[in-house]
Amino acid sequence: MKNYWSCSKLADWIRGTPKLLAGTAEEWNAWNKKAKAKKIRYWLAEECLEYLQNFLYWPANRINDVRCYVKNRWVSKSHALTSNLERGKWHDFDTRLLHAAFDELVNFVEIEQAWMLIACSDEERKKYKTPWYRTLFRIGVWHCPAAGIAYLEWAASLKNDEDWVDKKDPNFGNPTSQALAAQETLALYNWWKVERPKRLEPSNASGWSNYCEGKREAVKTSDYDTFWSSFITNSEDEEHTRKILDKQYQIEKEQEEEDTTMLIRLVKIRQNLWT
Repeated sequence: MKNYWSCSKLADWIRGTPKLLAGTAEEWNAWNKKAKAKKIRYWLAEECLEYLQNFLYWPANRINDVRCYVKNRWVSKSHALTSNLERGKWHDFDTRLLHAAFDELVNFVEIEQAWMLIACSDEERKKYKTPWYRTLFRIGVWHCPAAGIAYLEWAASLKNDEDWVDKKDPNFGNPTSQALAAQETLALYNWWKVERPKRLEPSNASGWSNYCEGKREAVKTSDYDTFWSSFITNSEDEEHTRKILDKQYQIEKEQEEEDTTMLIRLVKIRQNLWT
């Protein structure tokens, strides 16, 4: 249900105590104490209206339950981590772990965070051209990188102002915990989507691919033994080969370490990755 009757203007009138739109823990405690002082009116607004709404909405809620199950089970597959690795090929567990985690991060940004941006804004829906079936029936999967990034950029700009902390608080004016998490999420998303794909393969970055291609051109033969024996025709060539392979190994190691570091950073913010 999109709207709860216990949060409506009717409920405020019955209760005699308008419900807060937002507030600190202290403000909510004060409101609860004041509202519960009128026991019968509080019960009518908070519990009776909820029972009545649940009864009247029962058929619609059951249909919605089926819709949610189908979507979660077969569309969004919210029970599992999935990746964009090539189907039909063998991928070791370390590769699956890395790609599944970061591909799901991309889905989180481009689907869930994108939806957070347009969920309550007709203007944003028009701006990002949200499909009608997603807006009206909330079915299907809508990817929108621009909307997801825009939401994270907004969240990353949040500051601890007077609405959240006292001006004397040492954190006043600093980014909120939500902002810090959004900044890190955006950094990891950009690394996976933009920065990492620009990395050269170790064999290309080290010069090994060019070296091998040059040997192939020089040998001009399909004979395997002749081809590989050409790599060690003299000590100078052998030393050159060793240097290239050492460089390739070093690049591979640096890239693996970078992947591990970024995966650890993702794990550290996992509690903030929800909507």
